[in-house]
Amino acid sequence: PYHYVPTEWICILFLVLYSISTVLHLGQAVKYRLWWMIPTATFAGILEILGWSARLWSSRNPKLLTPYEMQIVGTIIAPTPLVAANFIILGRVITQIGPQYSRLTPRLYTIVFCCFDIVCLIVQAVGGASAAHAANTKTSASMVCTSSHNLQGANIMLGGIAAQLFAIVVYVALAAETLLRFQYNLPFRHVEQRHISEKGPRTVSKNLRLMLCGMAFCTLCIFIRSVYRTVELADGWNGPVITTERYFDWLDGGMVTLAIYTLNFFYSGILVKKDNPLTHASQQSIDEEASSTKT
Repeated sequence: PYHYVPTEWICILFLVLYSISTVLHLGQAVKYRLWWMIPTATFAGILEILGWSARLWSSRNPKLLTPYEMQIVGTIIAPTPLVAANFIILGRVITQIGPQYSRLTPRLYTIVFCCFDIVCLIVQAVGGASAAHAANTKTSASMVCTSSHNLQGANIMLGGIAAQLFAIVVYVALAAETLLRFQYNLPFRHVEQRHISEKGPRTVSKNLRLMLCGMAFCTLCIFIRSVYRTVELADGWNGPVITTERYFDWLDGGMVTLAIYTLNFFYSGILVKKDNPLTHASQQSIDEEASSTKT
């Protein structure tokens, strides 16, 4: 069904990498009590383990349809919870730099984007299940019907991934606007807070800069993967993109691996939870006021 036989050592490599990252995410979630990381990043890792275990199974039994169906569903929907983790982290970042700089409140940001992400997850799961069911229908009398259902499943998955791409673009645009408003102290709404009226460029702390860089890289990797999947599904089940293994290995497996490990290394429990980017700026202003009073 793949039009190729998945390479065994590549499947083992990704299986090991995803297993390590998933265990790390679970341990980090428990250590820092960030329970929302379990249904997001940890769950994404579990889905990738499922998908690549199925591909490893296919590498040894390439004609079986069951592992093919499993990997369709697993690898299609796995990055979606990872996107949700980025949405939640951005809400926490906005809480720290000041919700007055964002068009949406941190809570509304999380609710809107995560709900949309859940819808995308459901759509992709339905599409993947439909395509898997079509692949499992093998009788000659239903060949035309199978082809139609297979195409229908691909179109449903394509719609889910395209919607996710749209959400990522909006997410990046809103995040960029929020950071620019913070940097130049141009609040979107008025909030009673000391030093909020001060004009001029502002900067975030080192920890928060690291978190933002990690989020940007993670989002870029998922975006590249989503573009690849969109092209793949739009090209059809027998197109040159979906039938070339190295495209899948690099642009799906590789990109999601980089994304999920980025959230391991740039962990929000370390870089966001314990950090207040306004502390240094506020302290500097207090010192300046004290100096002027003495003089």
